Amino acid sequence: MLRYAEYIEILRQMVRIPSESFNERAVSDFLFATLDGFGIETTRIGNNLIALNKHYDPQRKTLALDAHIDTVPAANGYTRDPYDPGTDDQVICGLGSNDDGGSVASMIAAFRHFYEMSLPVNLMLILSCEEERSGPGGTRLLFGENSPLPLMPDWVIVGEPTEMKAASSERGLLVIDGTAHGVSGHAARGDGENALYKAIDDIARLRAHRFGKHSETMGDVKLNVTQIQAGAAHNVIPDLCSFVVDIRPTECYSNEEILNELQAICSSELKARNLKNRSSATRPDSPLLKSVRELGIETFSSPTTSDWMRIPVDCIKIGPGDSLRSHHADEYLLVEELCAGVDGYIRIIENFYGNTLE
Repeated sequence: MLRYAEYIEILRQMVRIPSESFNERAVSDFLFATLDGFGIETTRIGNNLIALNKHYDPQRKTLALDAHIDTVPAANGYTRDPYDPGTDDQVICGLGSNDDGGSVASMIAAFRHFYEMSLPVNLMLILSCEEERSGPGGTRLLFGENSPLPLMPDWVIVGEPTEMKAASSERGLLVIDGTAHGVSGHAARGDGENALYKAIDDIARLRAHRFGKHSETMGDVKLNVTQIQAGAAHNVIPDLCSFVVDIRPTECYSNEEILNELQAICSSELKARNLKNRSSATRPDSPLLKSVRELGIETFSSPTTSDWMRIPVDCIKIGPGDSLRSHHADEYLLVEELCAGVDGYIRIIENFYGNTLE
């Protein structure tokens, strides 16, 4: 356990520092100082931290480790201080311990392990901000047009709590606001044109709709209507009704294709809040996928989104902790999970290097 003690302490310190999305400066300061204390040269881009292995060669390809340093707000129902990691030597409690501090601390340890080595493929560490809110200053900036990264990685391991199983795909997220228009009237006379009824008809069509393309890894596109609002008074026919559709796409469709297909069956106006939260899948011939499978690591399709959807290169998603604890009260990470994360990342990177040399 002594081998991992400083990384356990890094995670405890992260929990003590409030770091909700868009307010990550303090935790970024702490991690920058931590990396500097390890002798790791680090570049700061906003609140993102970027480091390259000491003997990197710009002519070589690059593998990146990416984990996010921000958290969601503390959920209702915490039975303890969400910023107190506790003193138990078996568990680290608190907001962000599981999502995504465990991956951050484990990736720092793995990166430090390889930092001084001359490697066949460069190793990059990315500690990113604003992931929980899909903000413009995190991976949207780092992997967007005119990227400020010192070099663009060829592969990325995305750190998220997956019980150290490897997600080879993840669903995207498409949220659609639907608006049905009618004509107001008096309910007693039944005149006007009821926008609520129009919306209900469209919701029935959406509920019955089946997308034709089936993903071998993710199954079918998932669609649920989750909110509806109409009417100002009991005796007024509503002239406007709004509803919200939550869609979890697969790699078989772009978000634009889904929006167009649904608009074709609805009379209500459909508008996407964001078309960029795409579905992702690892290439079948990816050396990342080969490396985890050779190590006997279980692969799966993730139902949740991550920074992966903004990274336009080959990825897998894997990290210590359990996604079921994320965004819930009394979040925690077991110390043994953090240790397994450190060892797991090192083994994956070592095996990956072997595969890229073949």
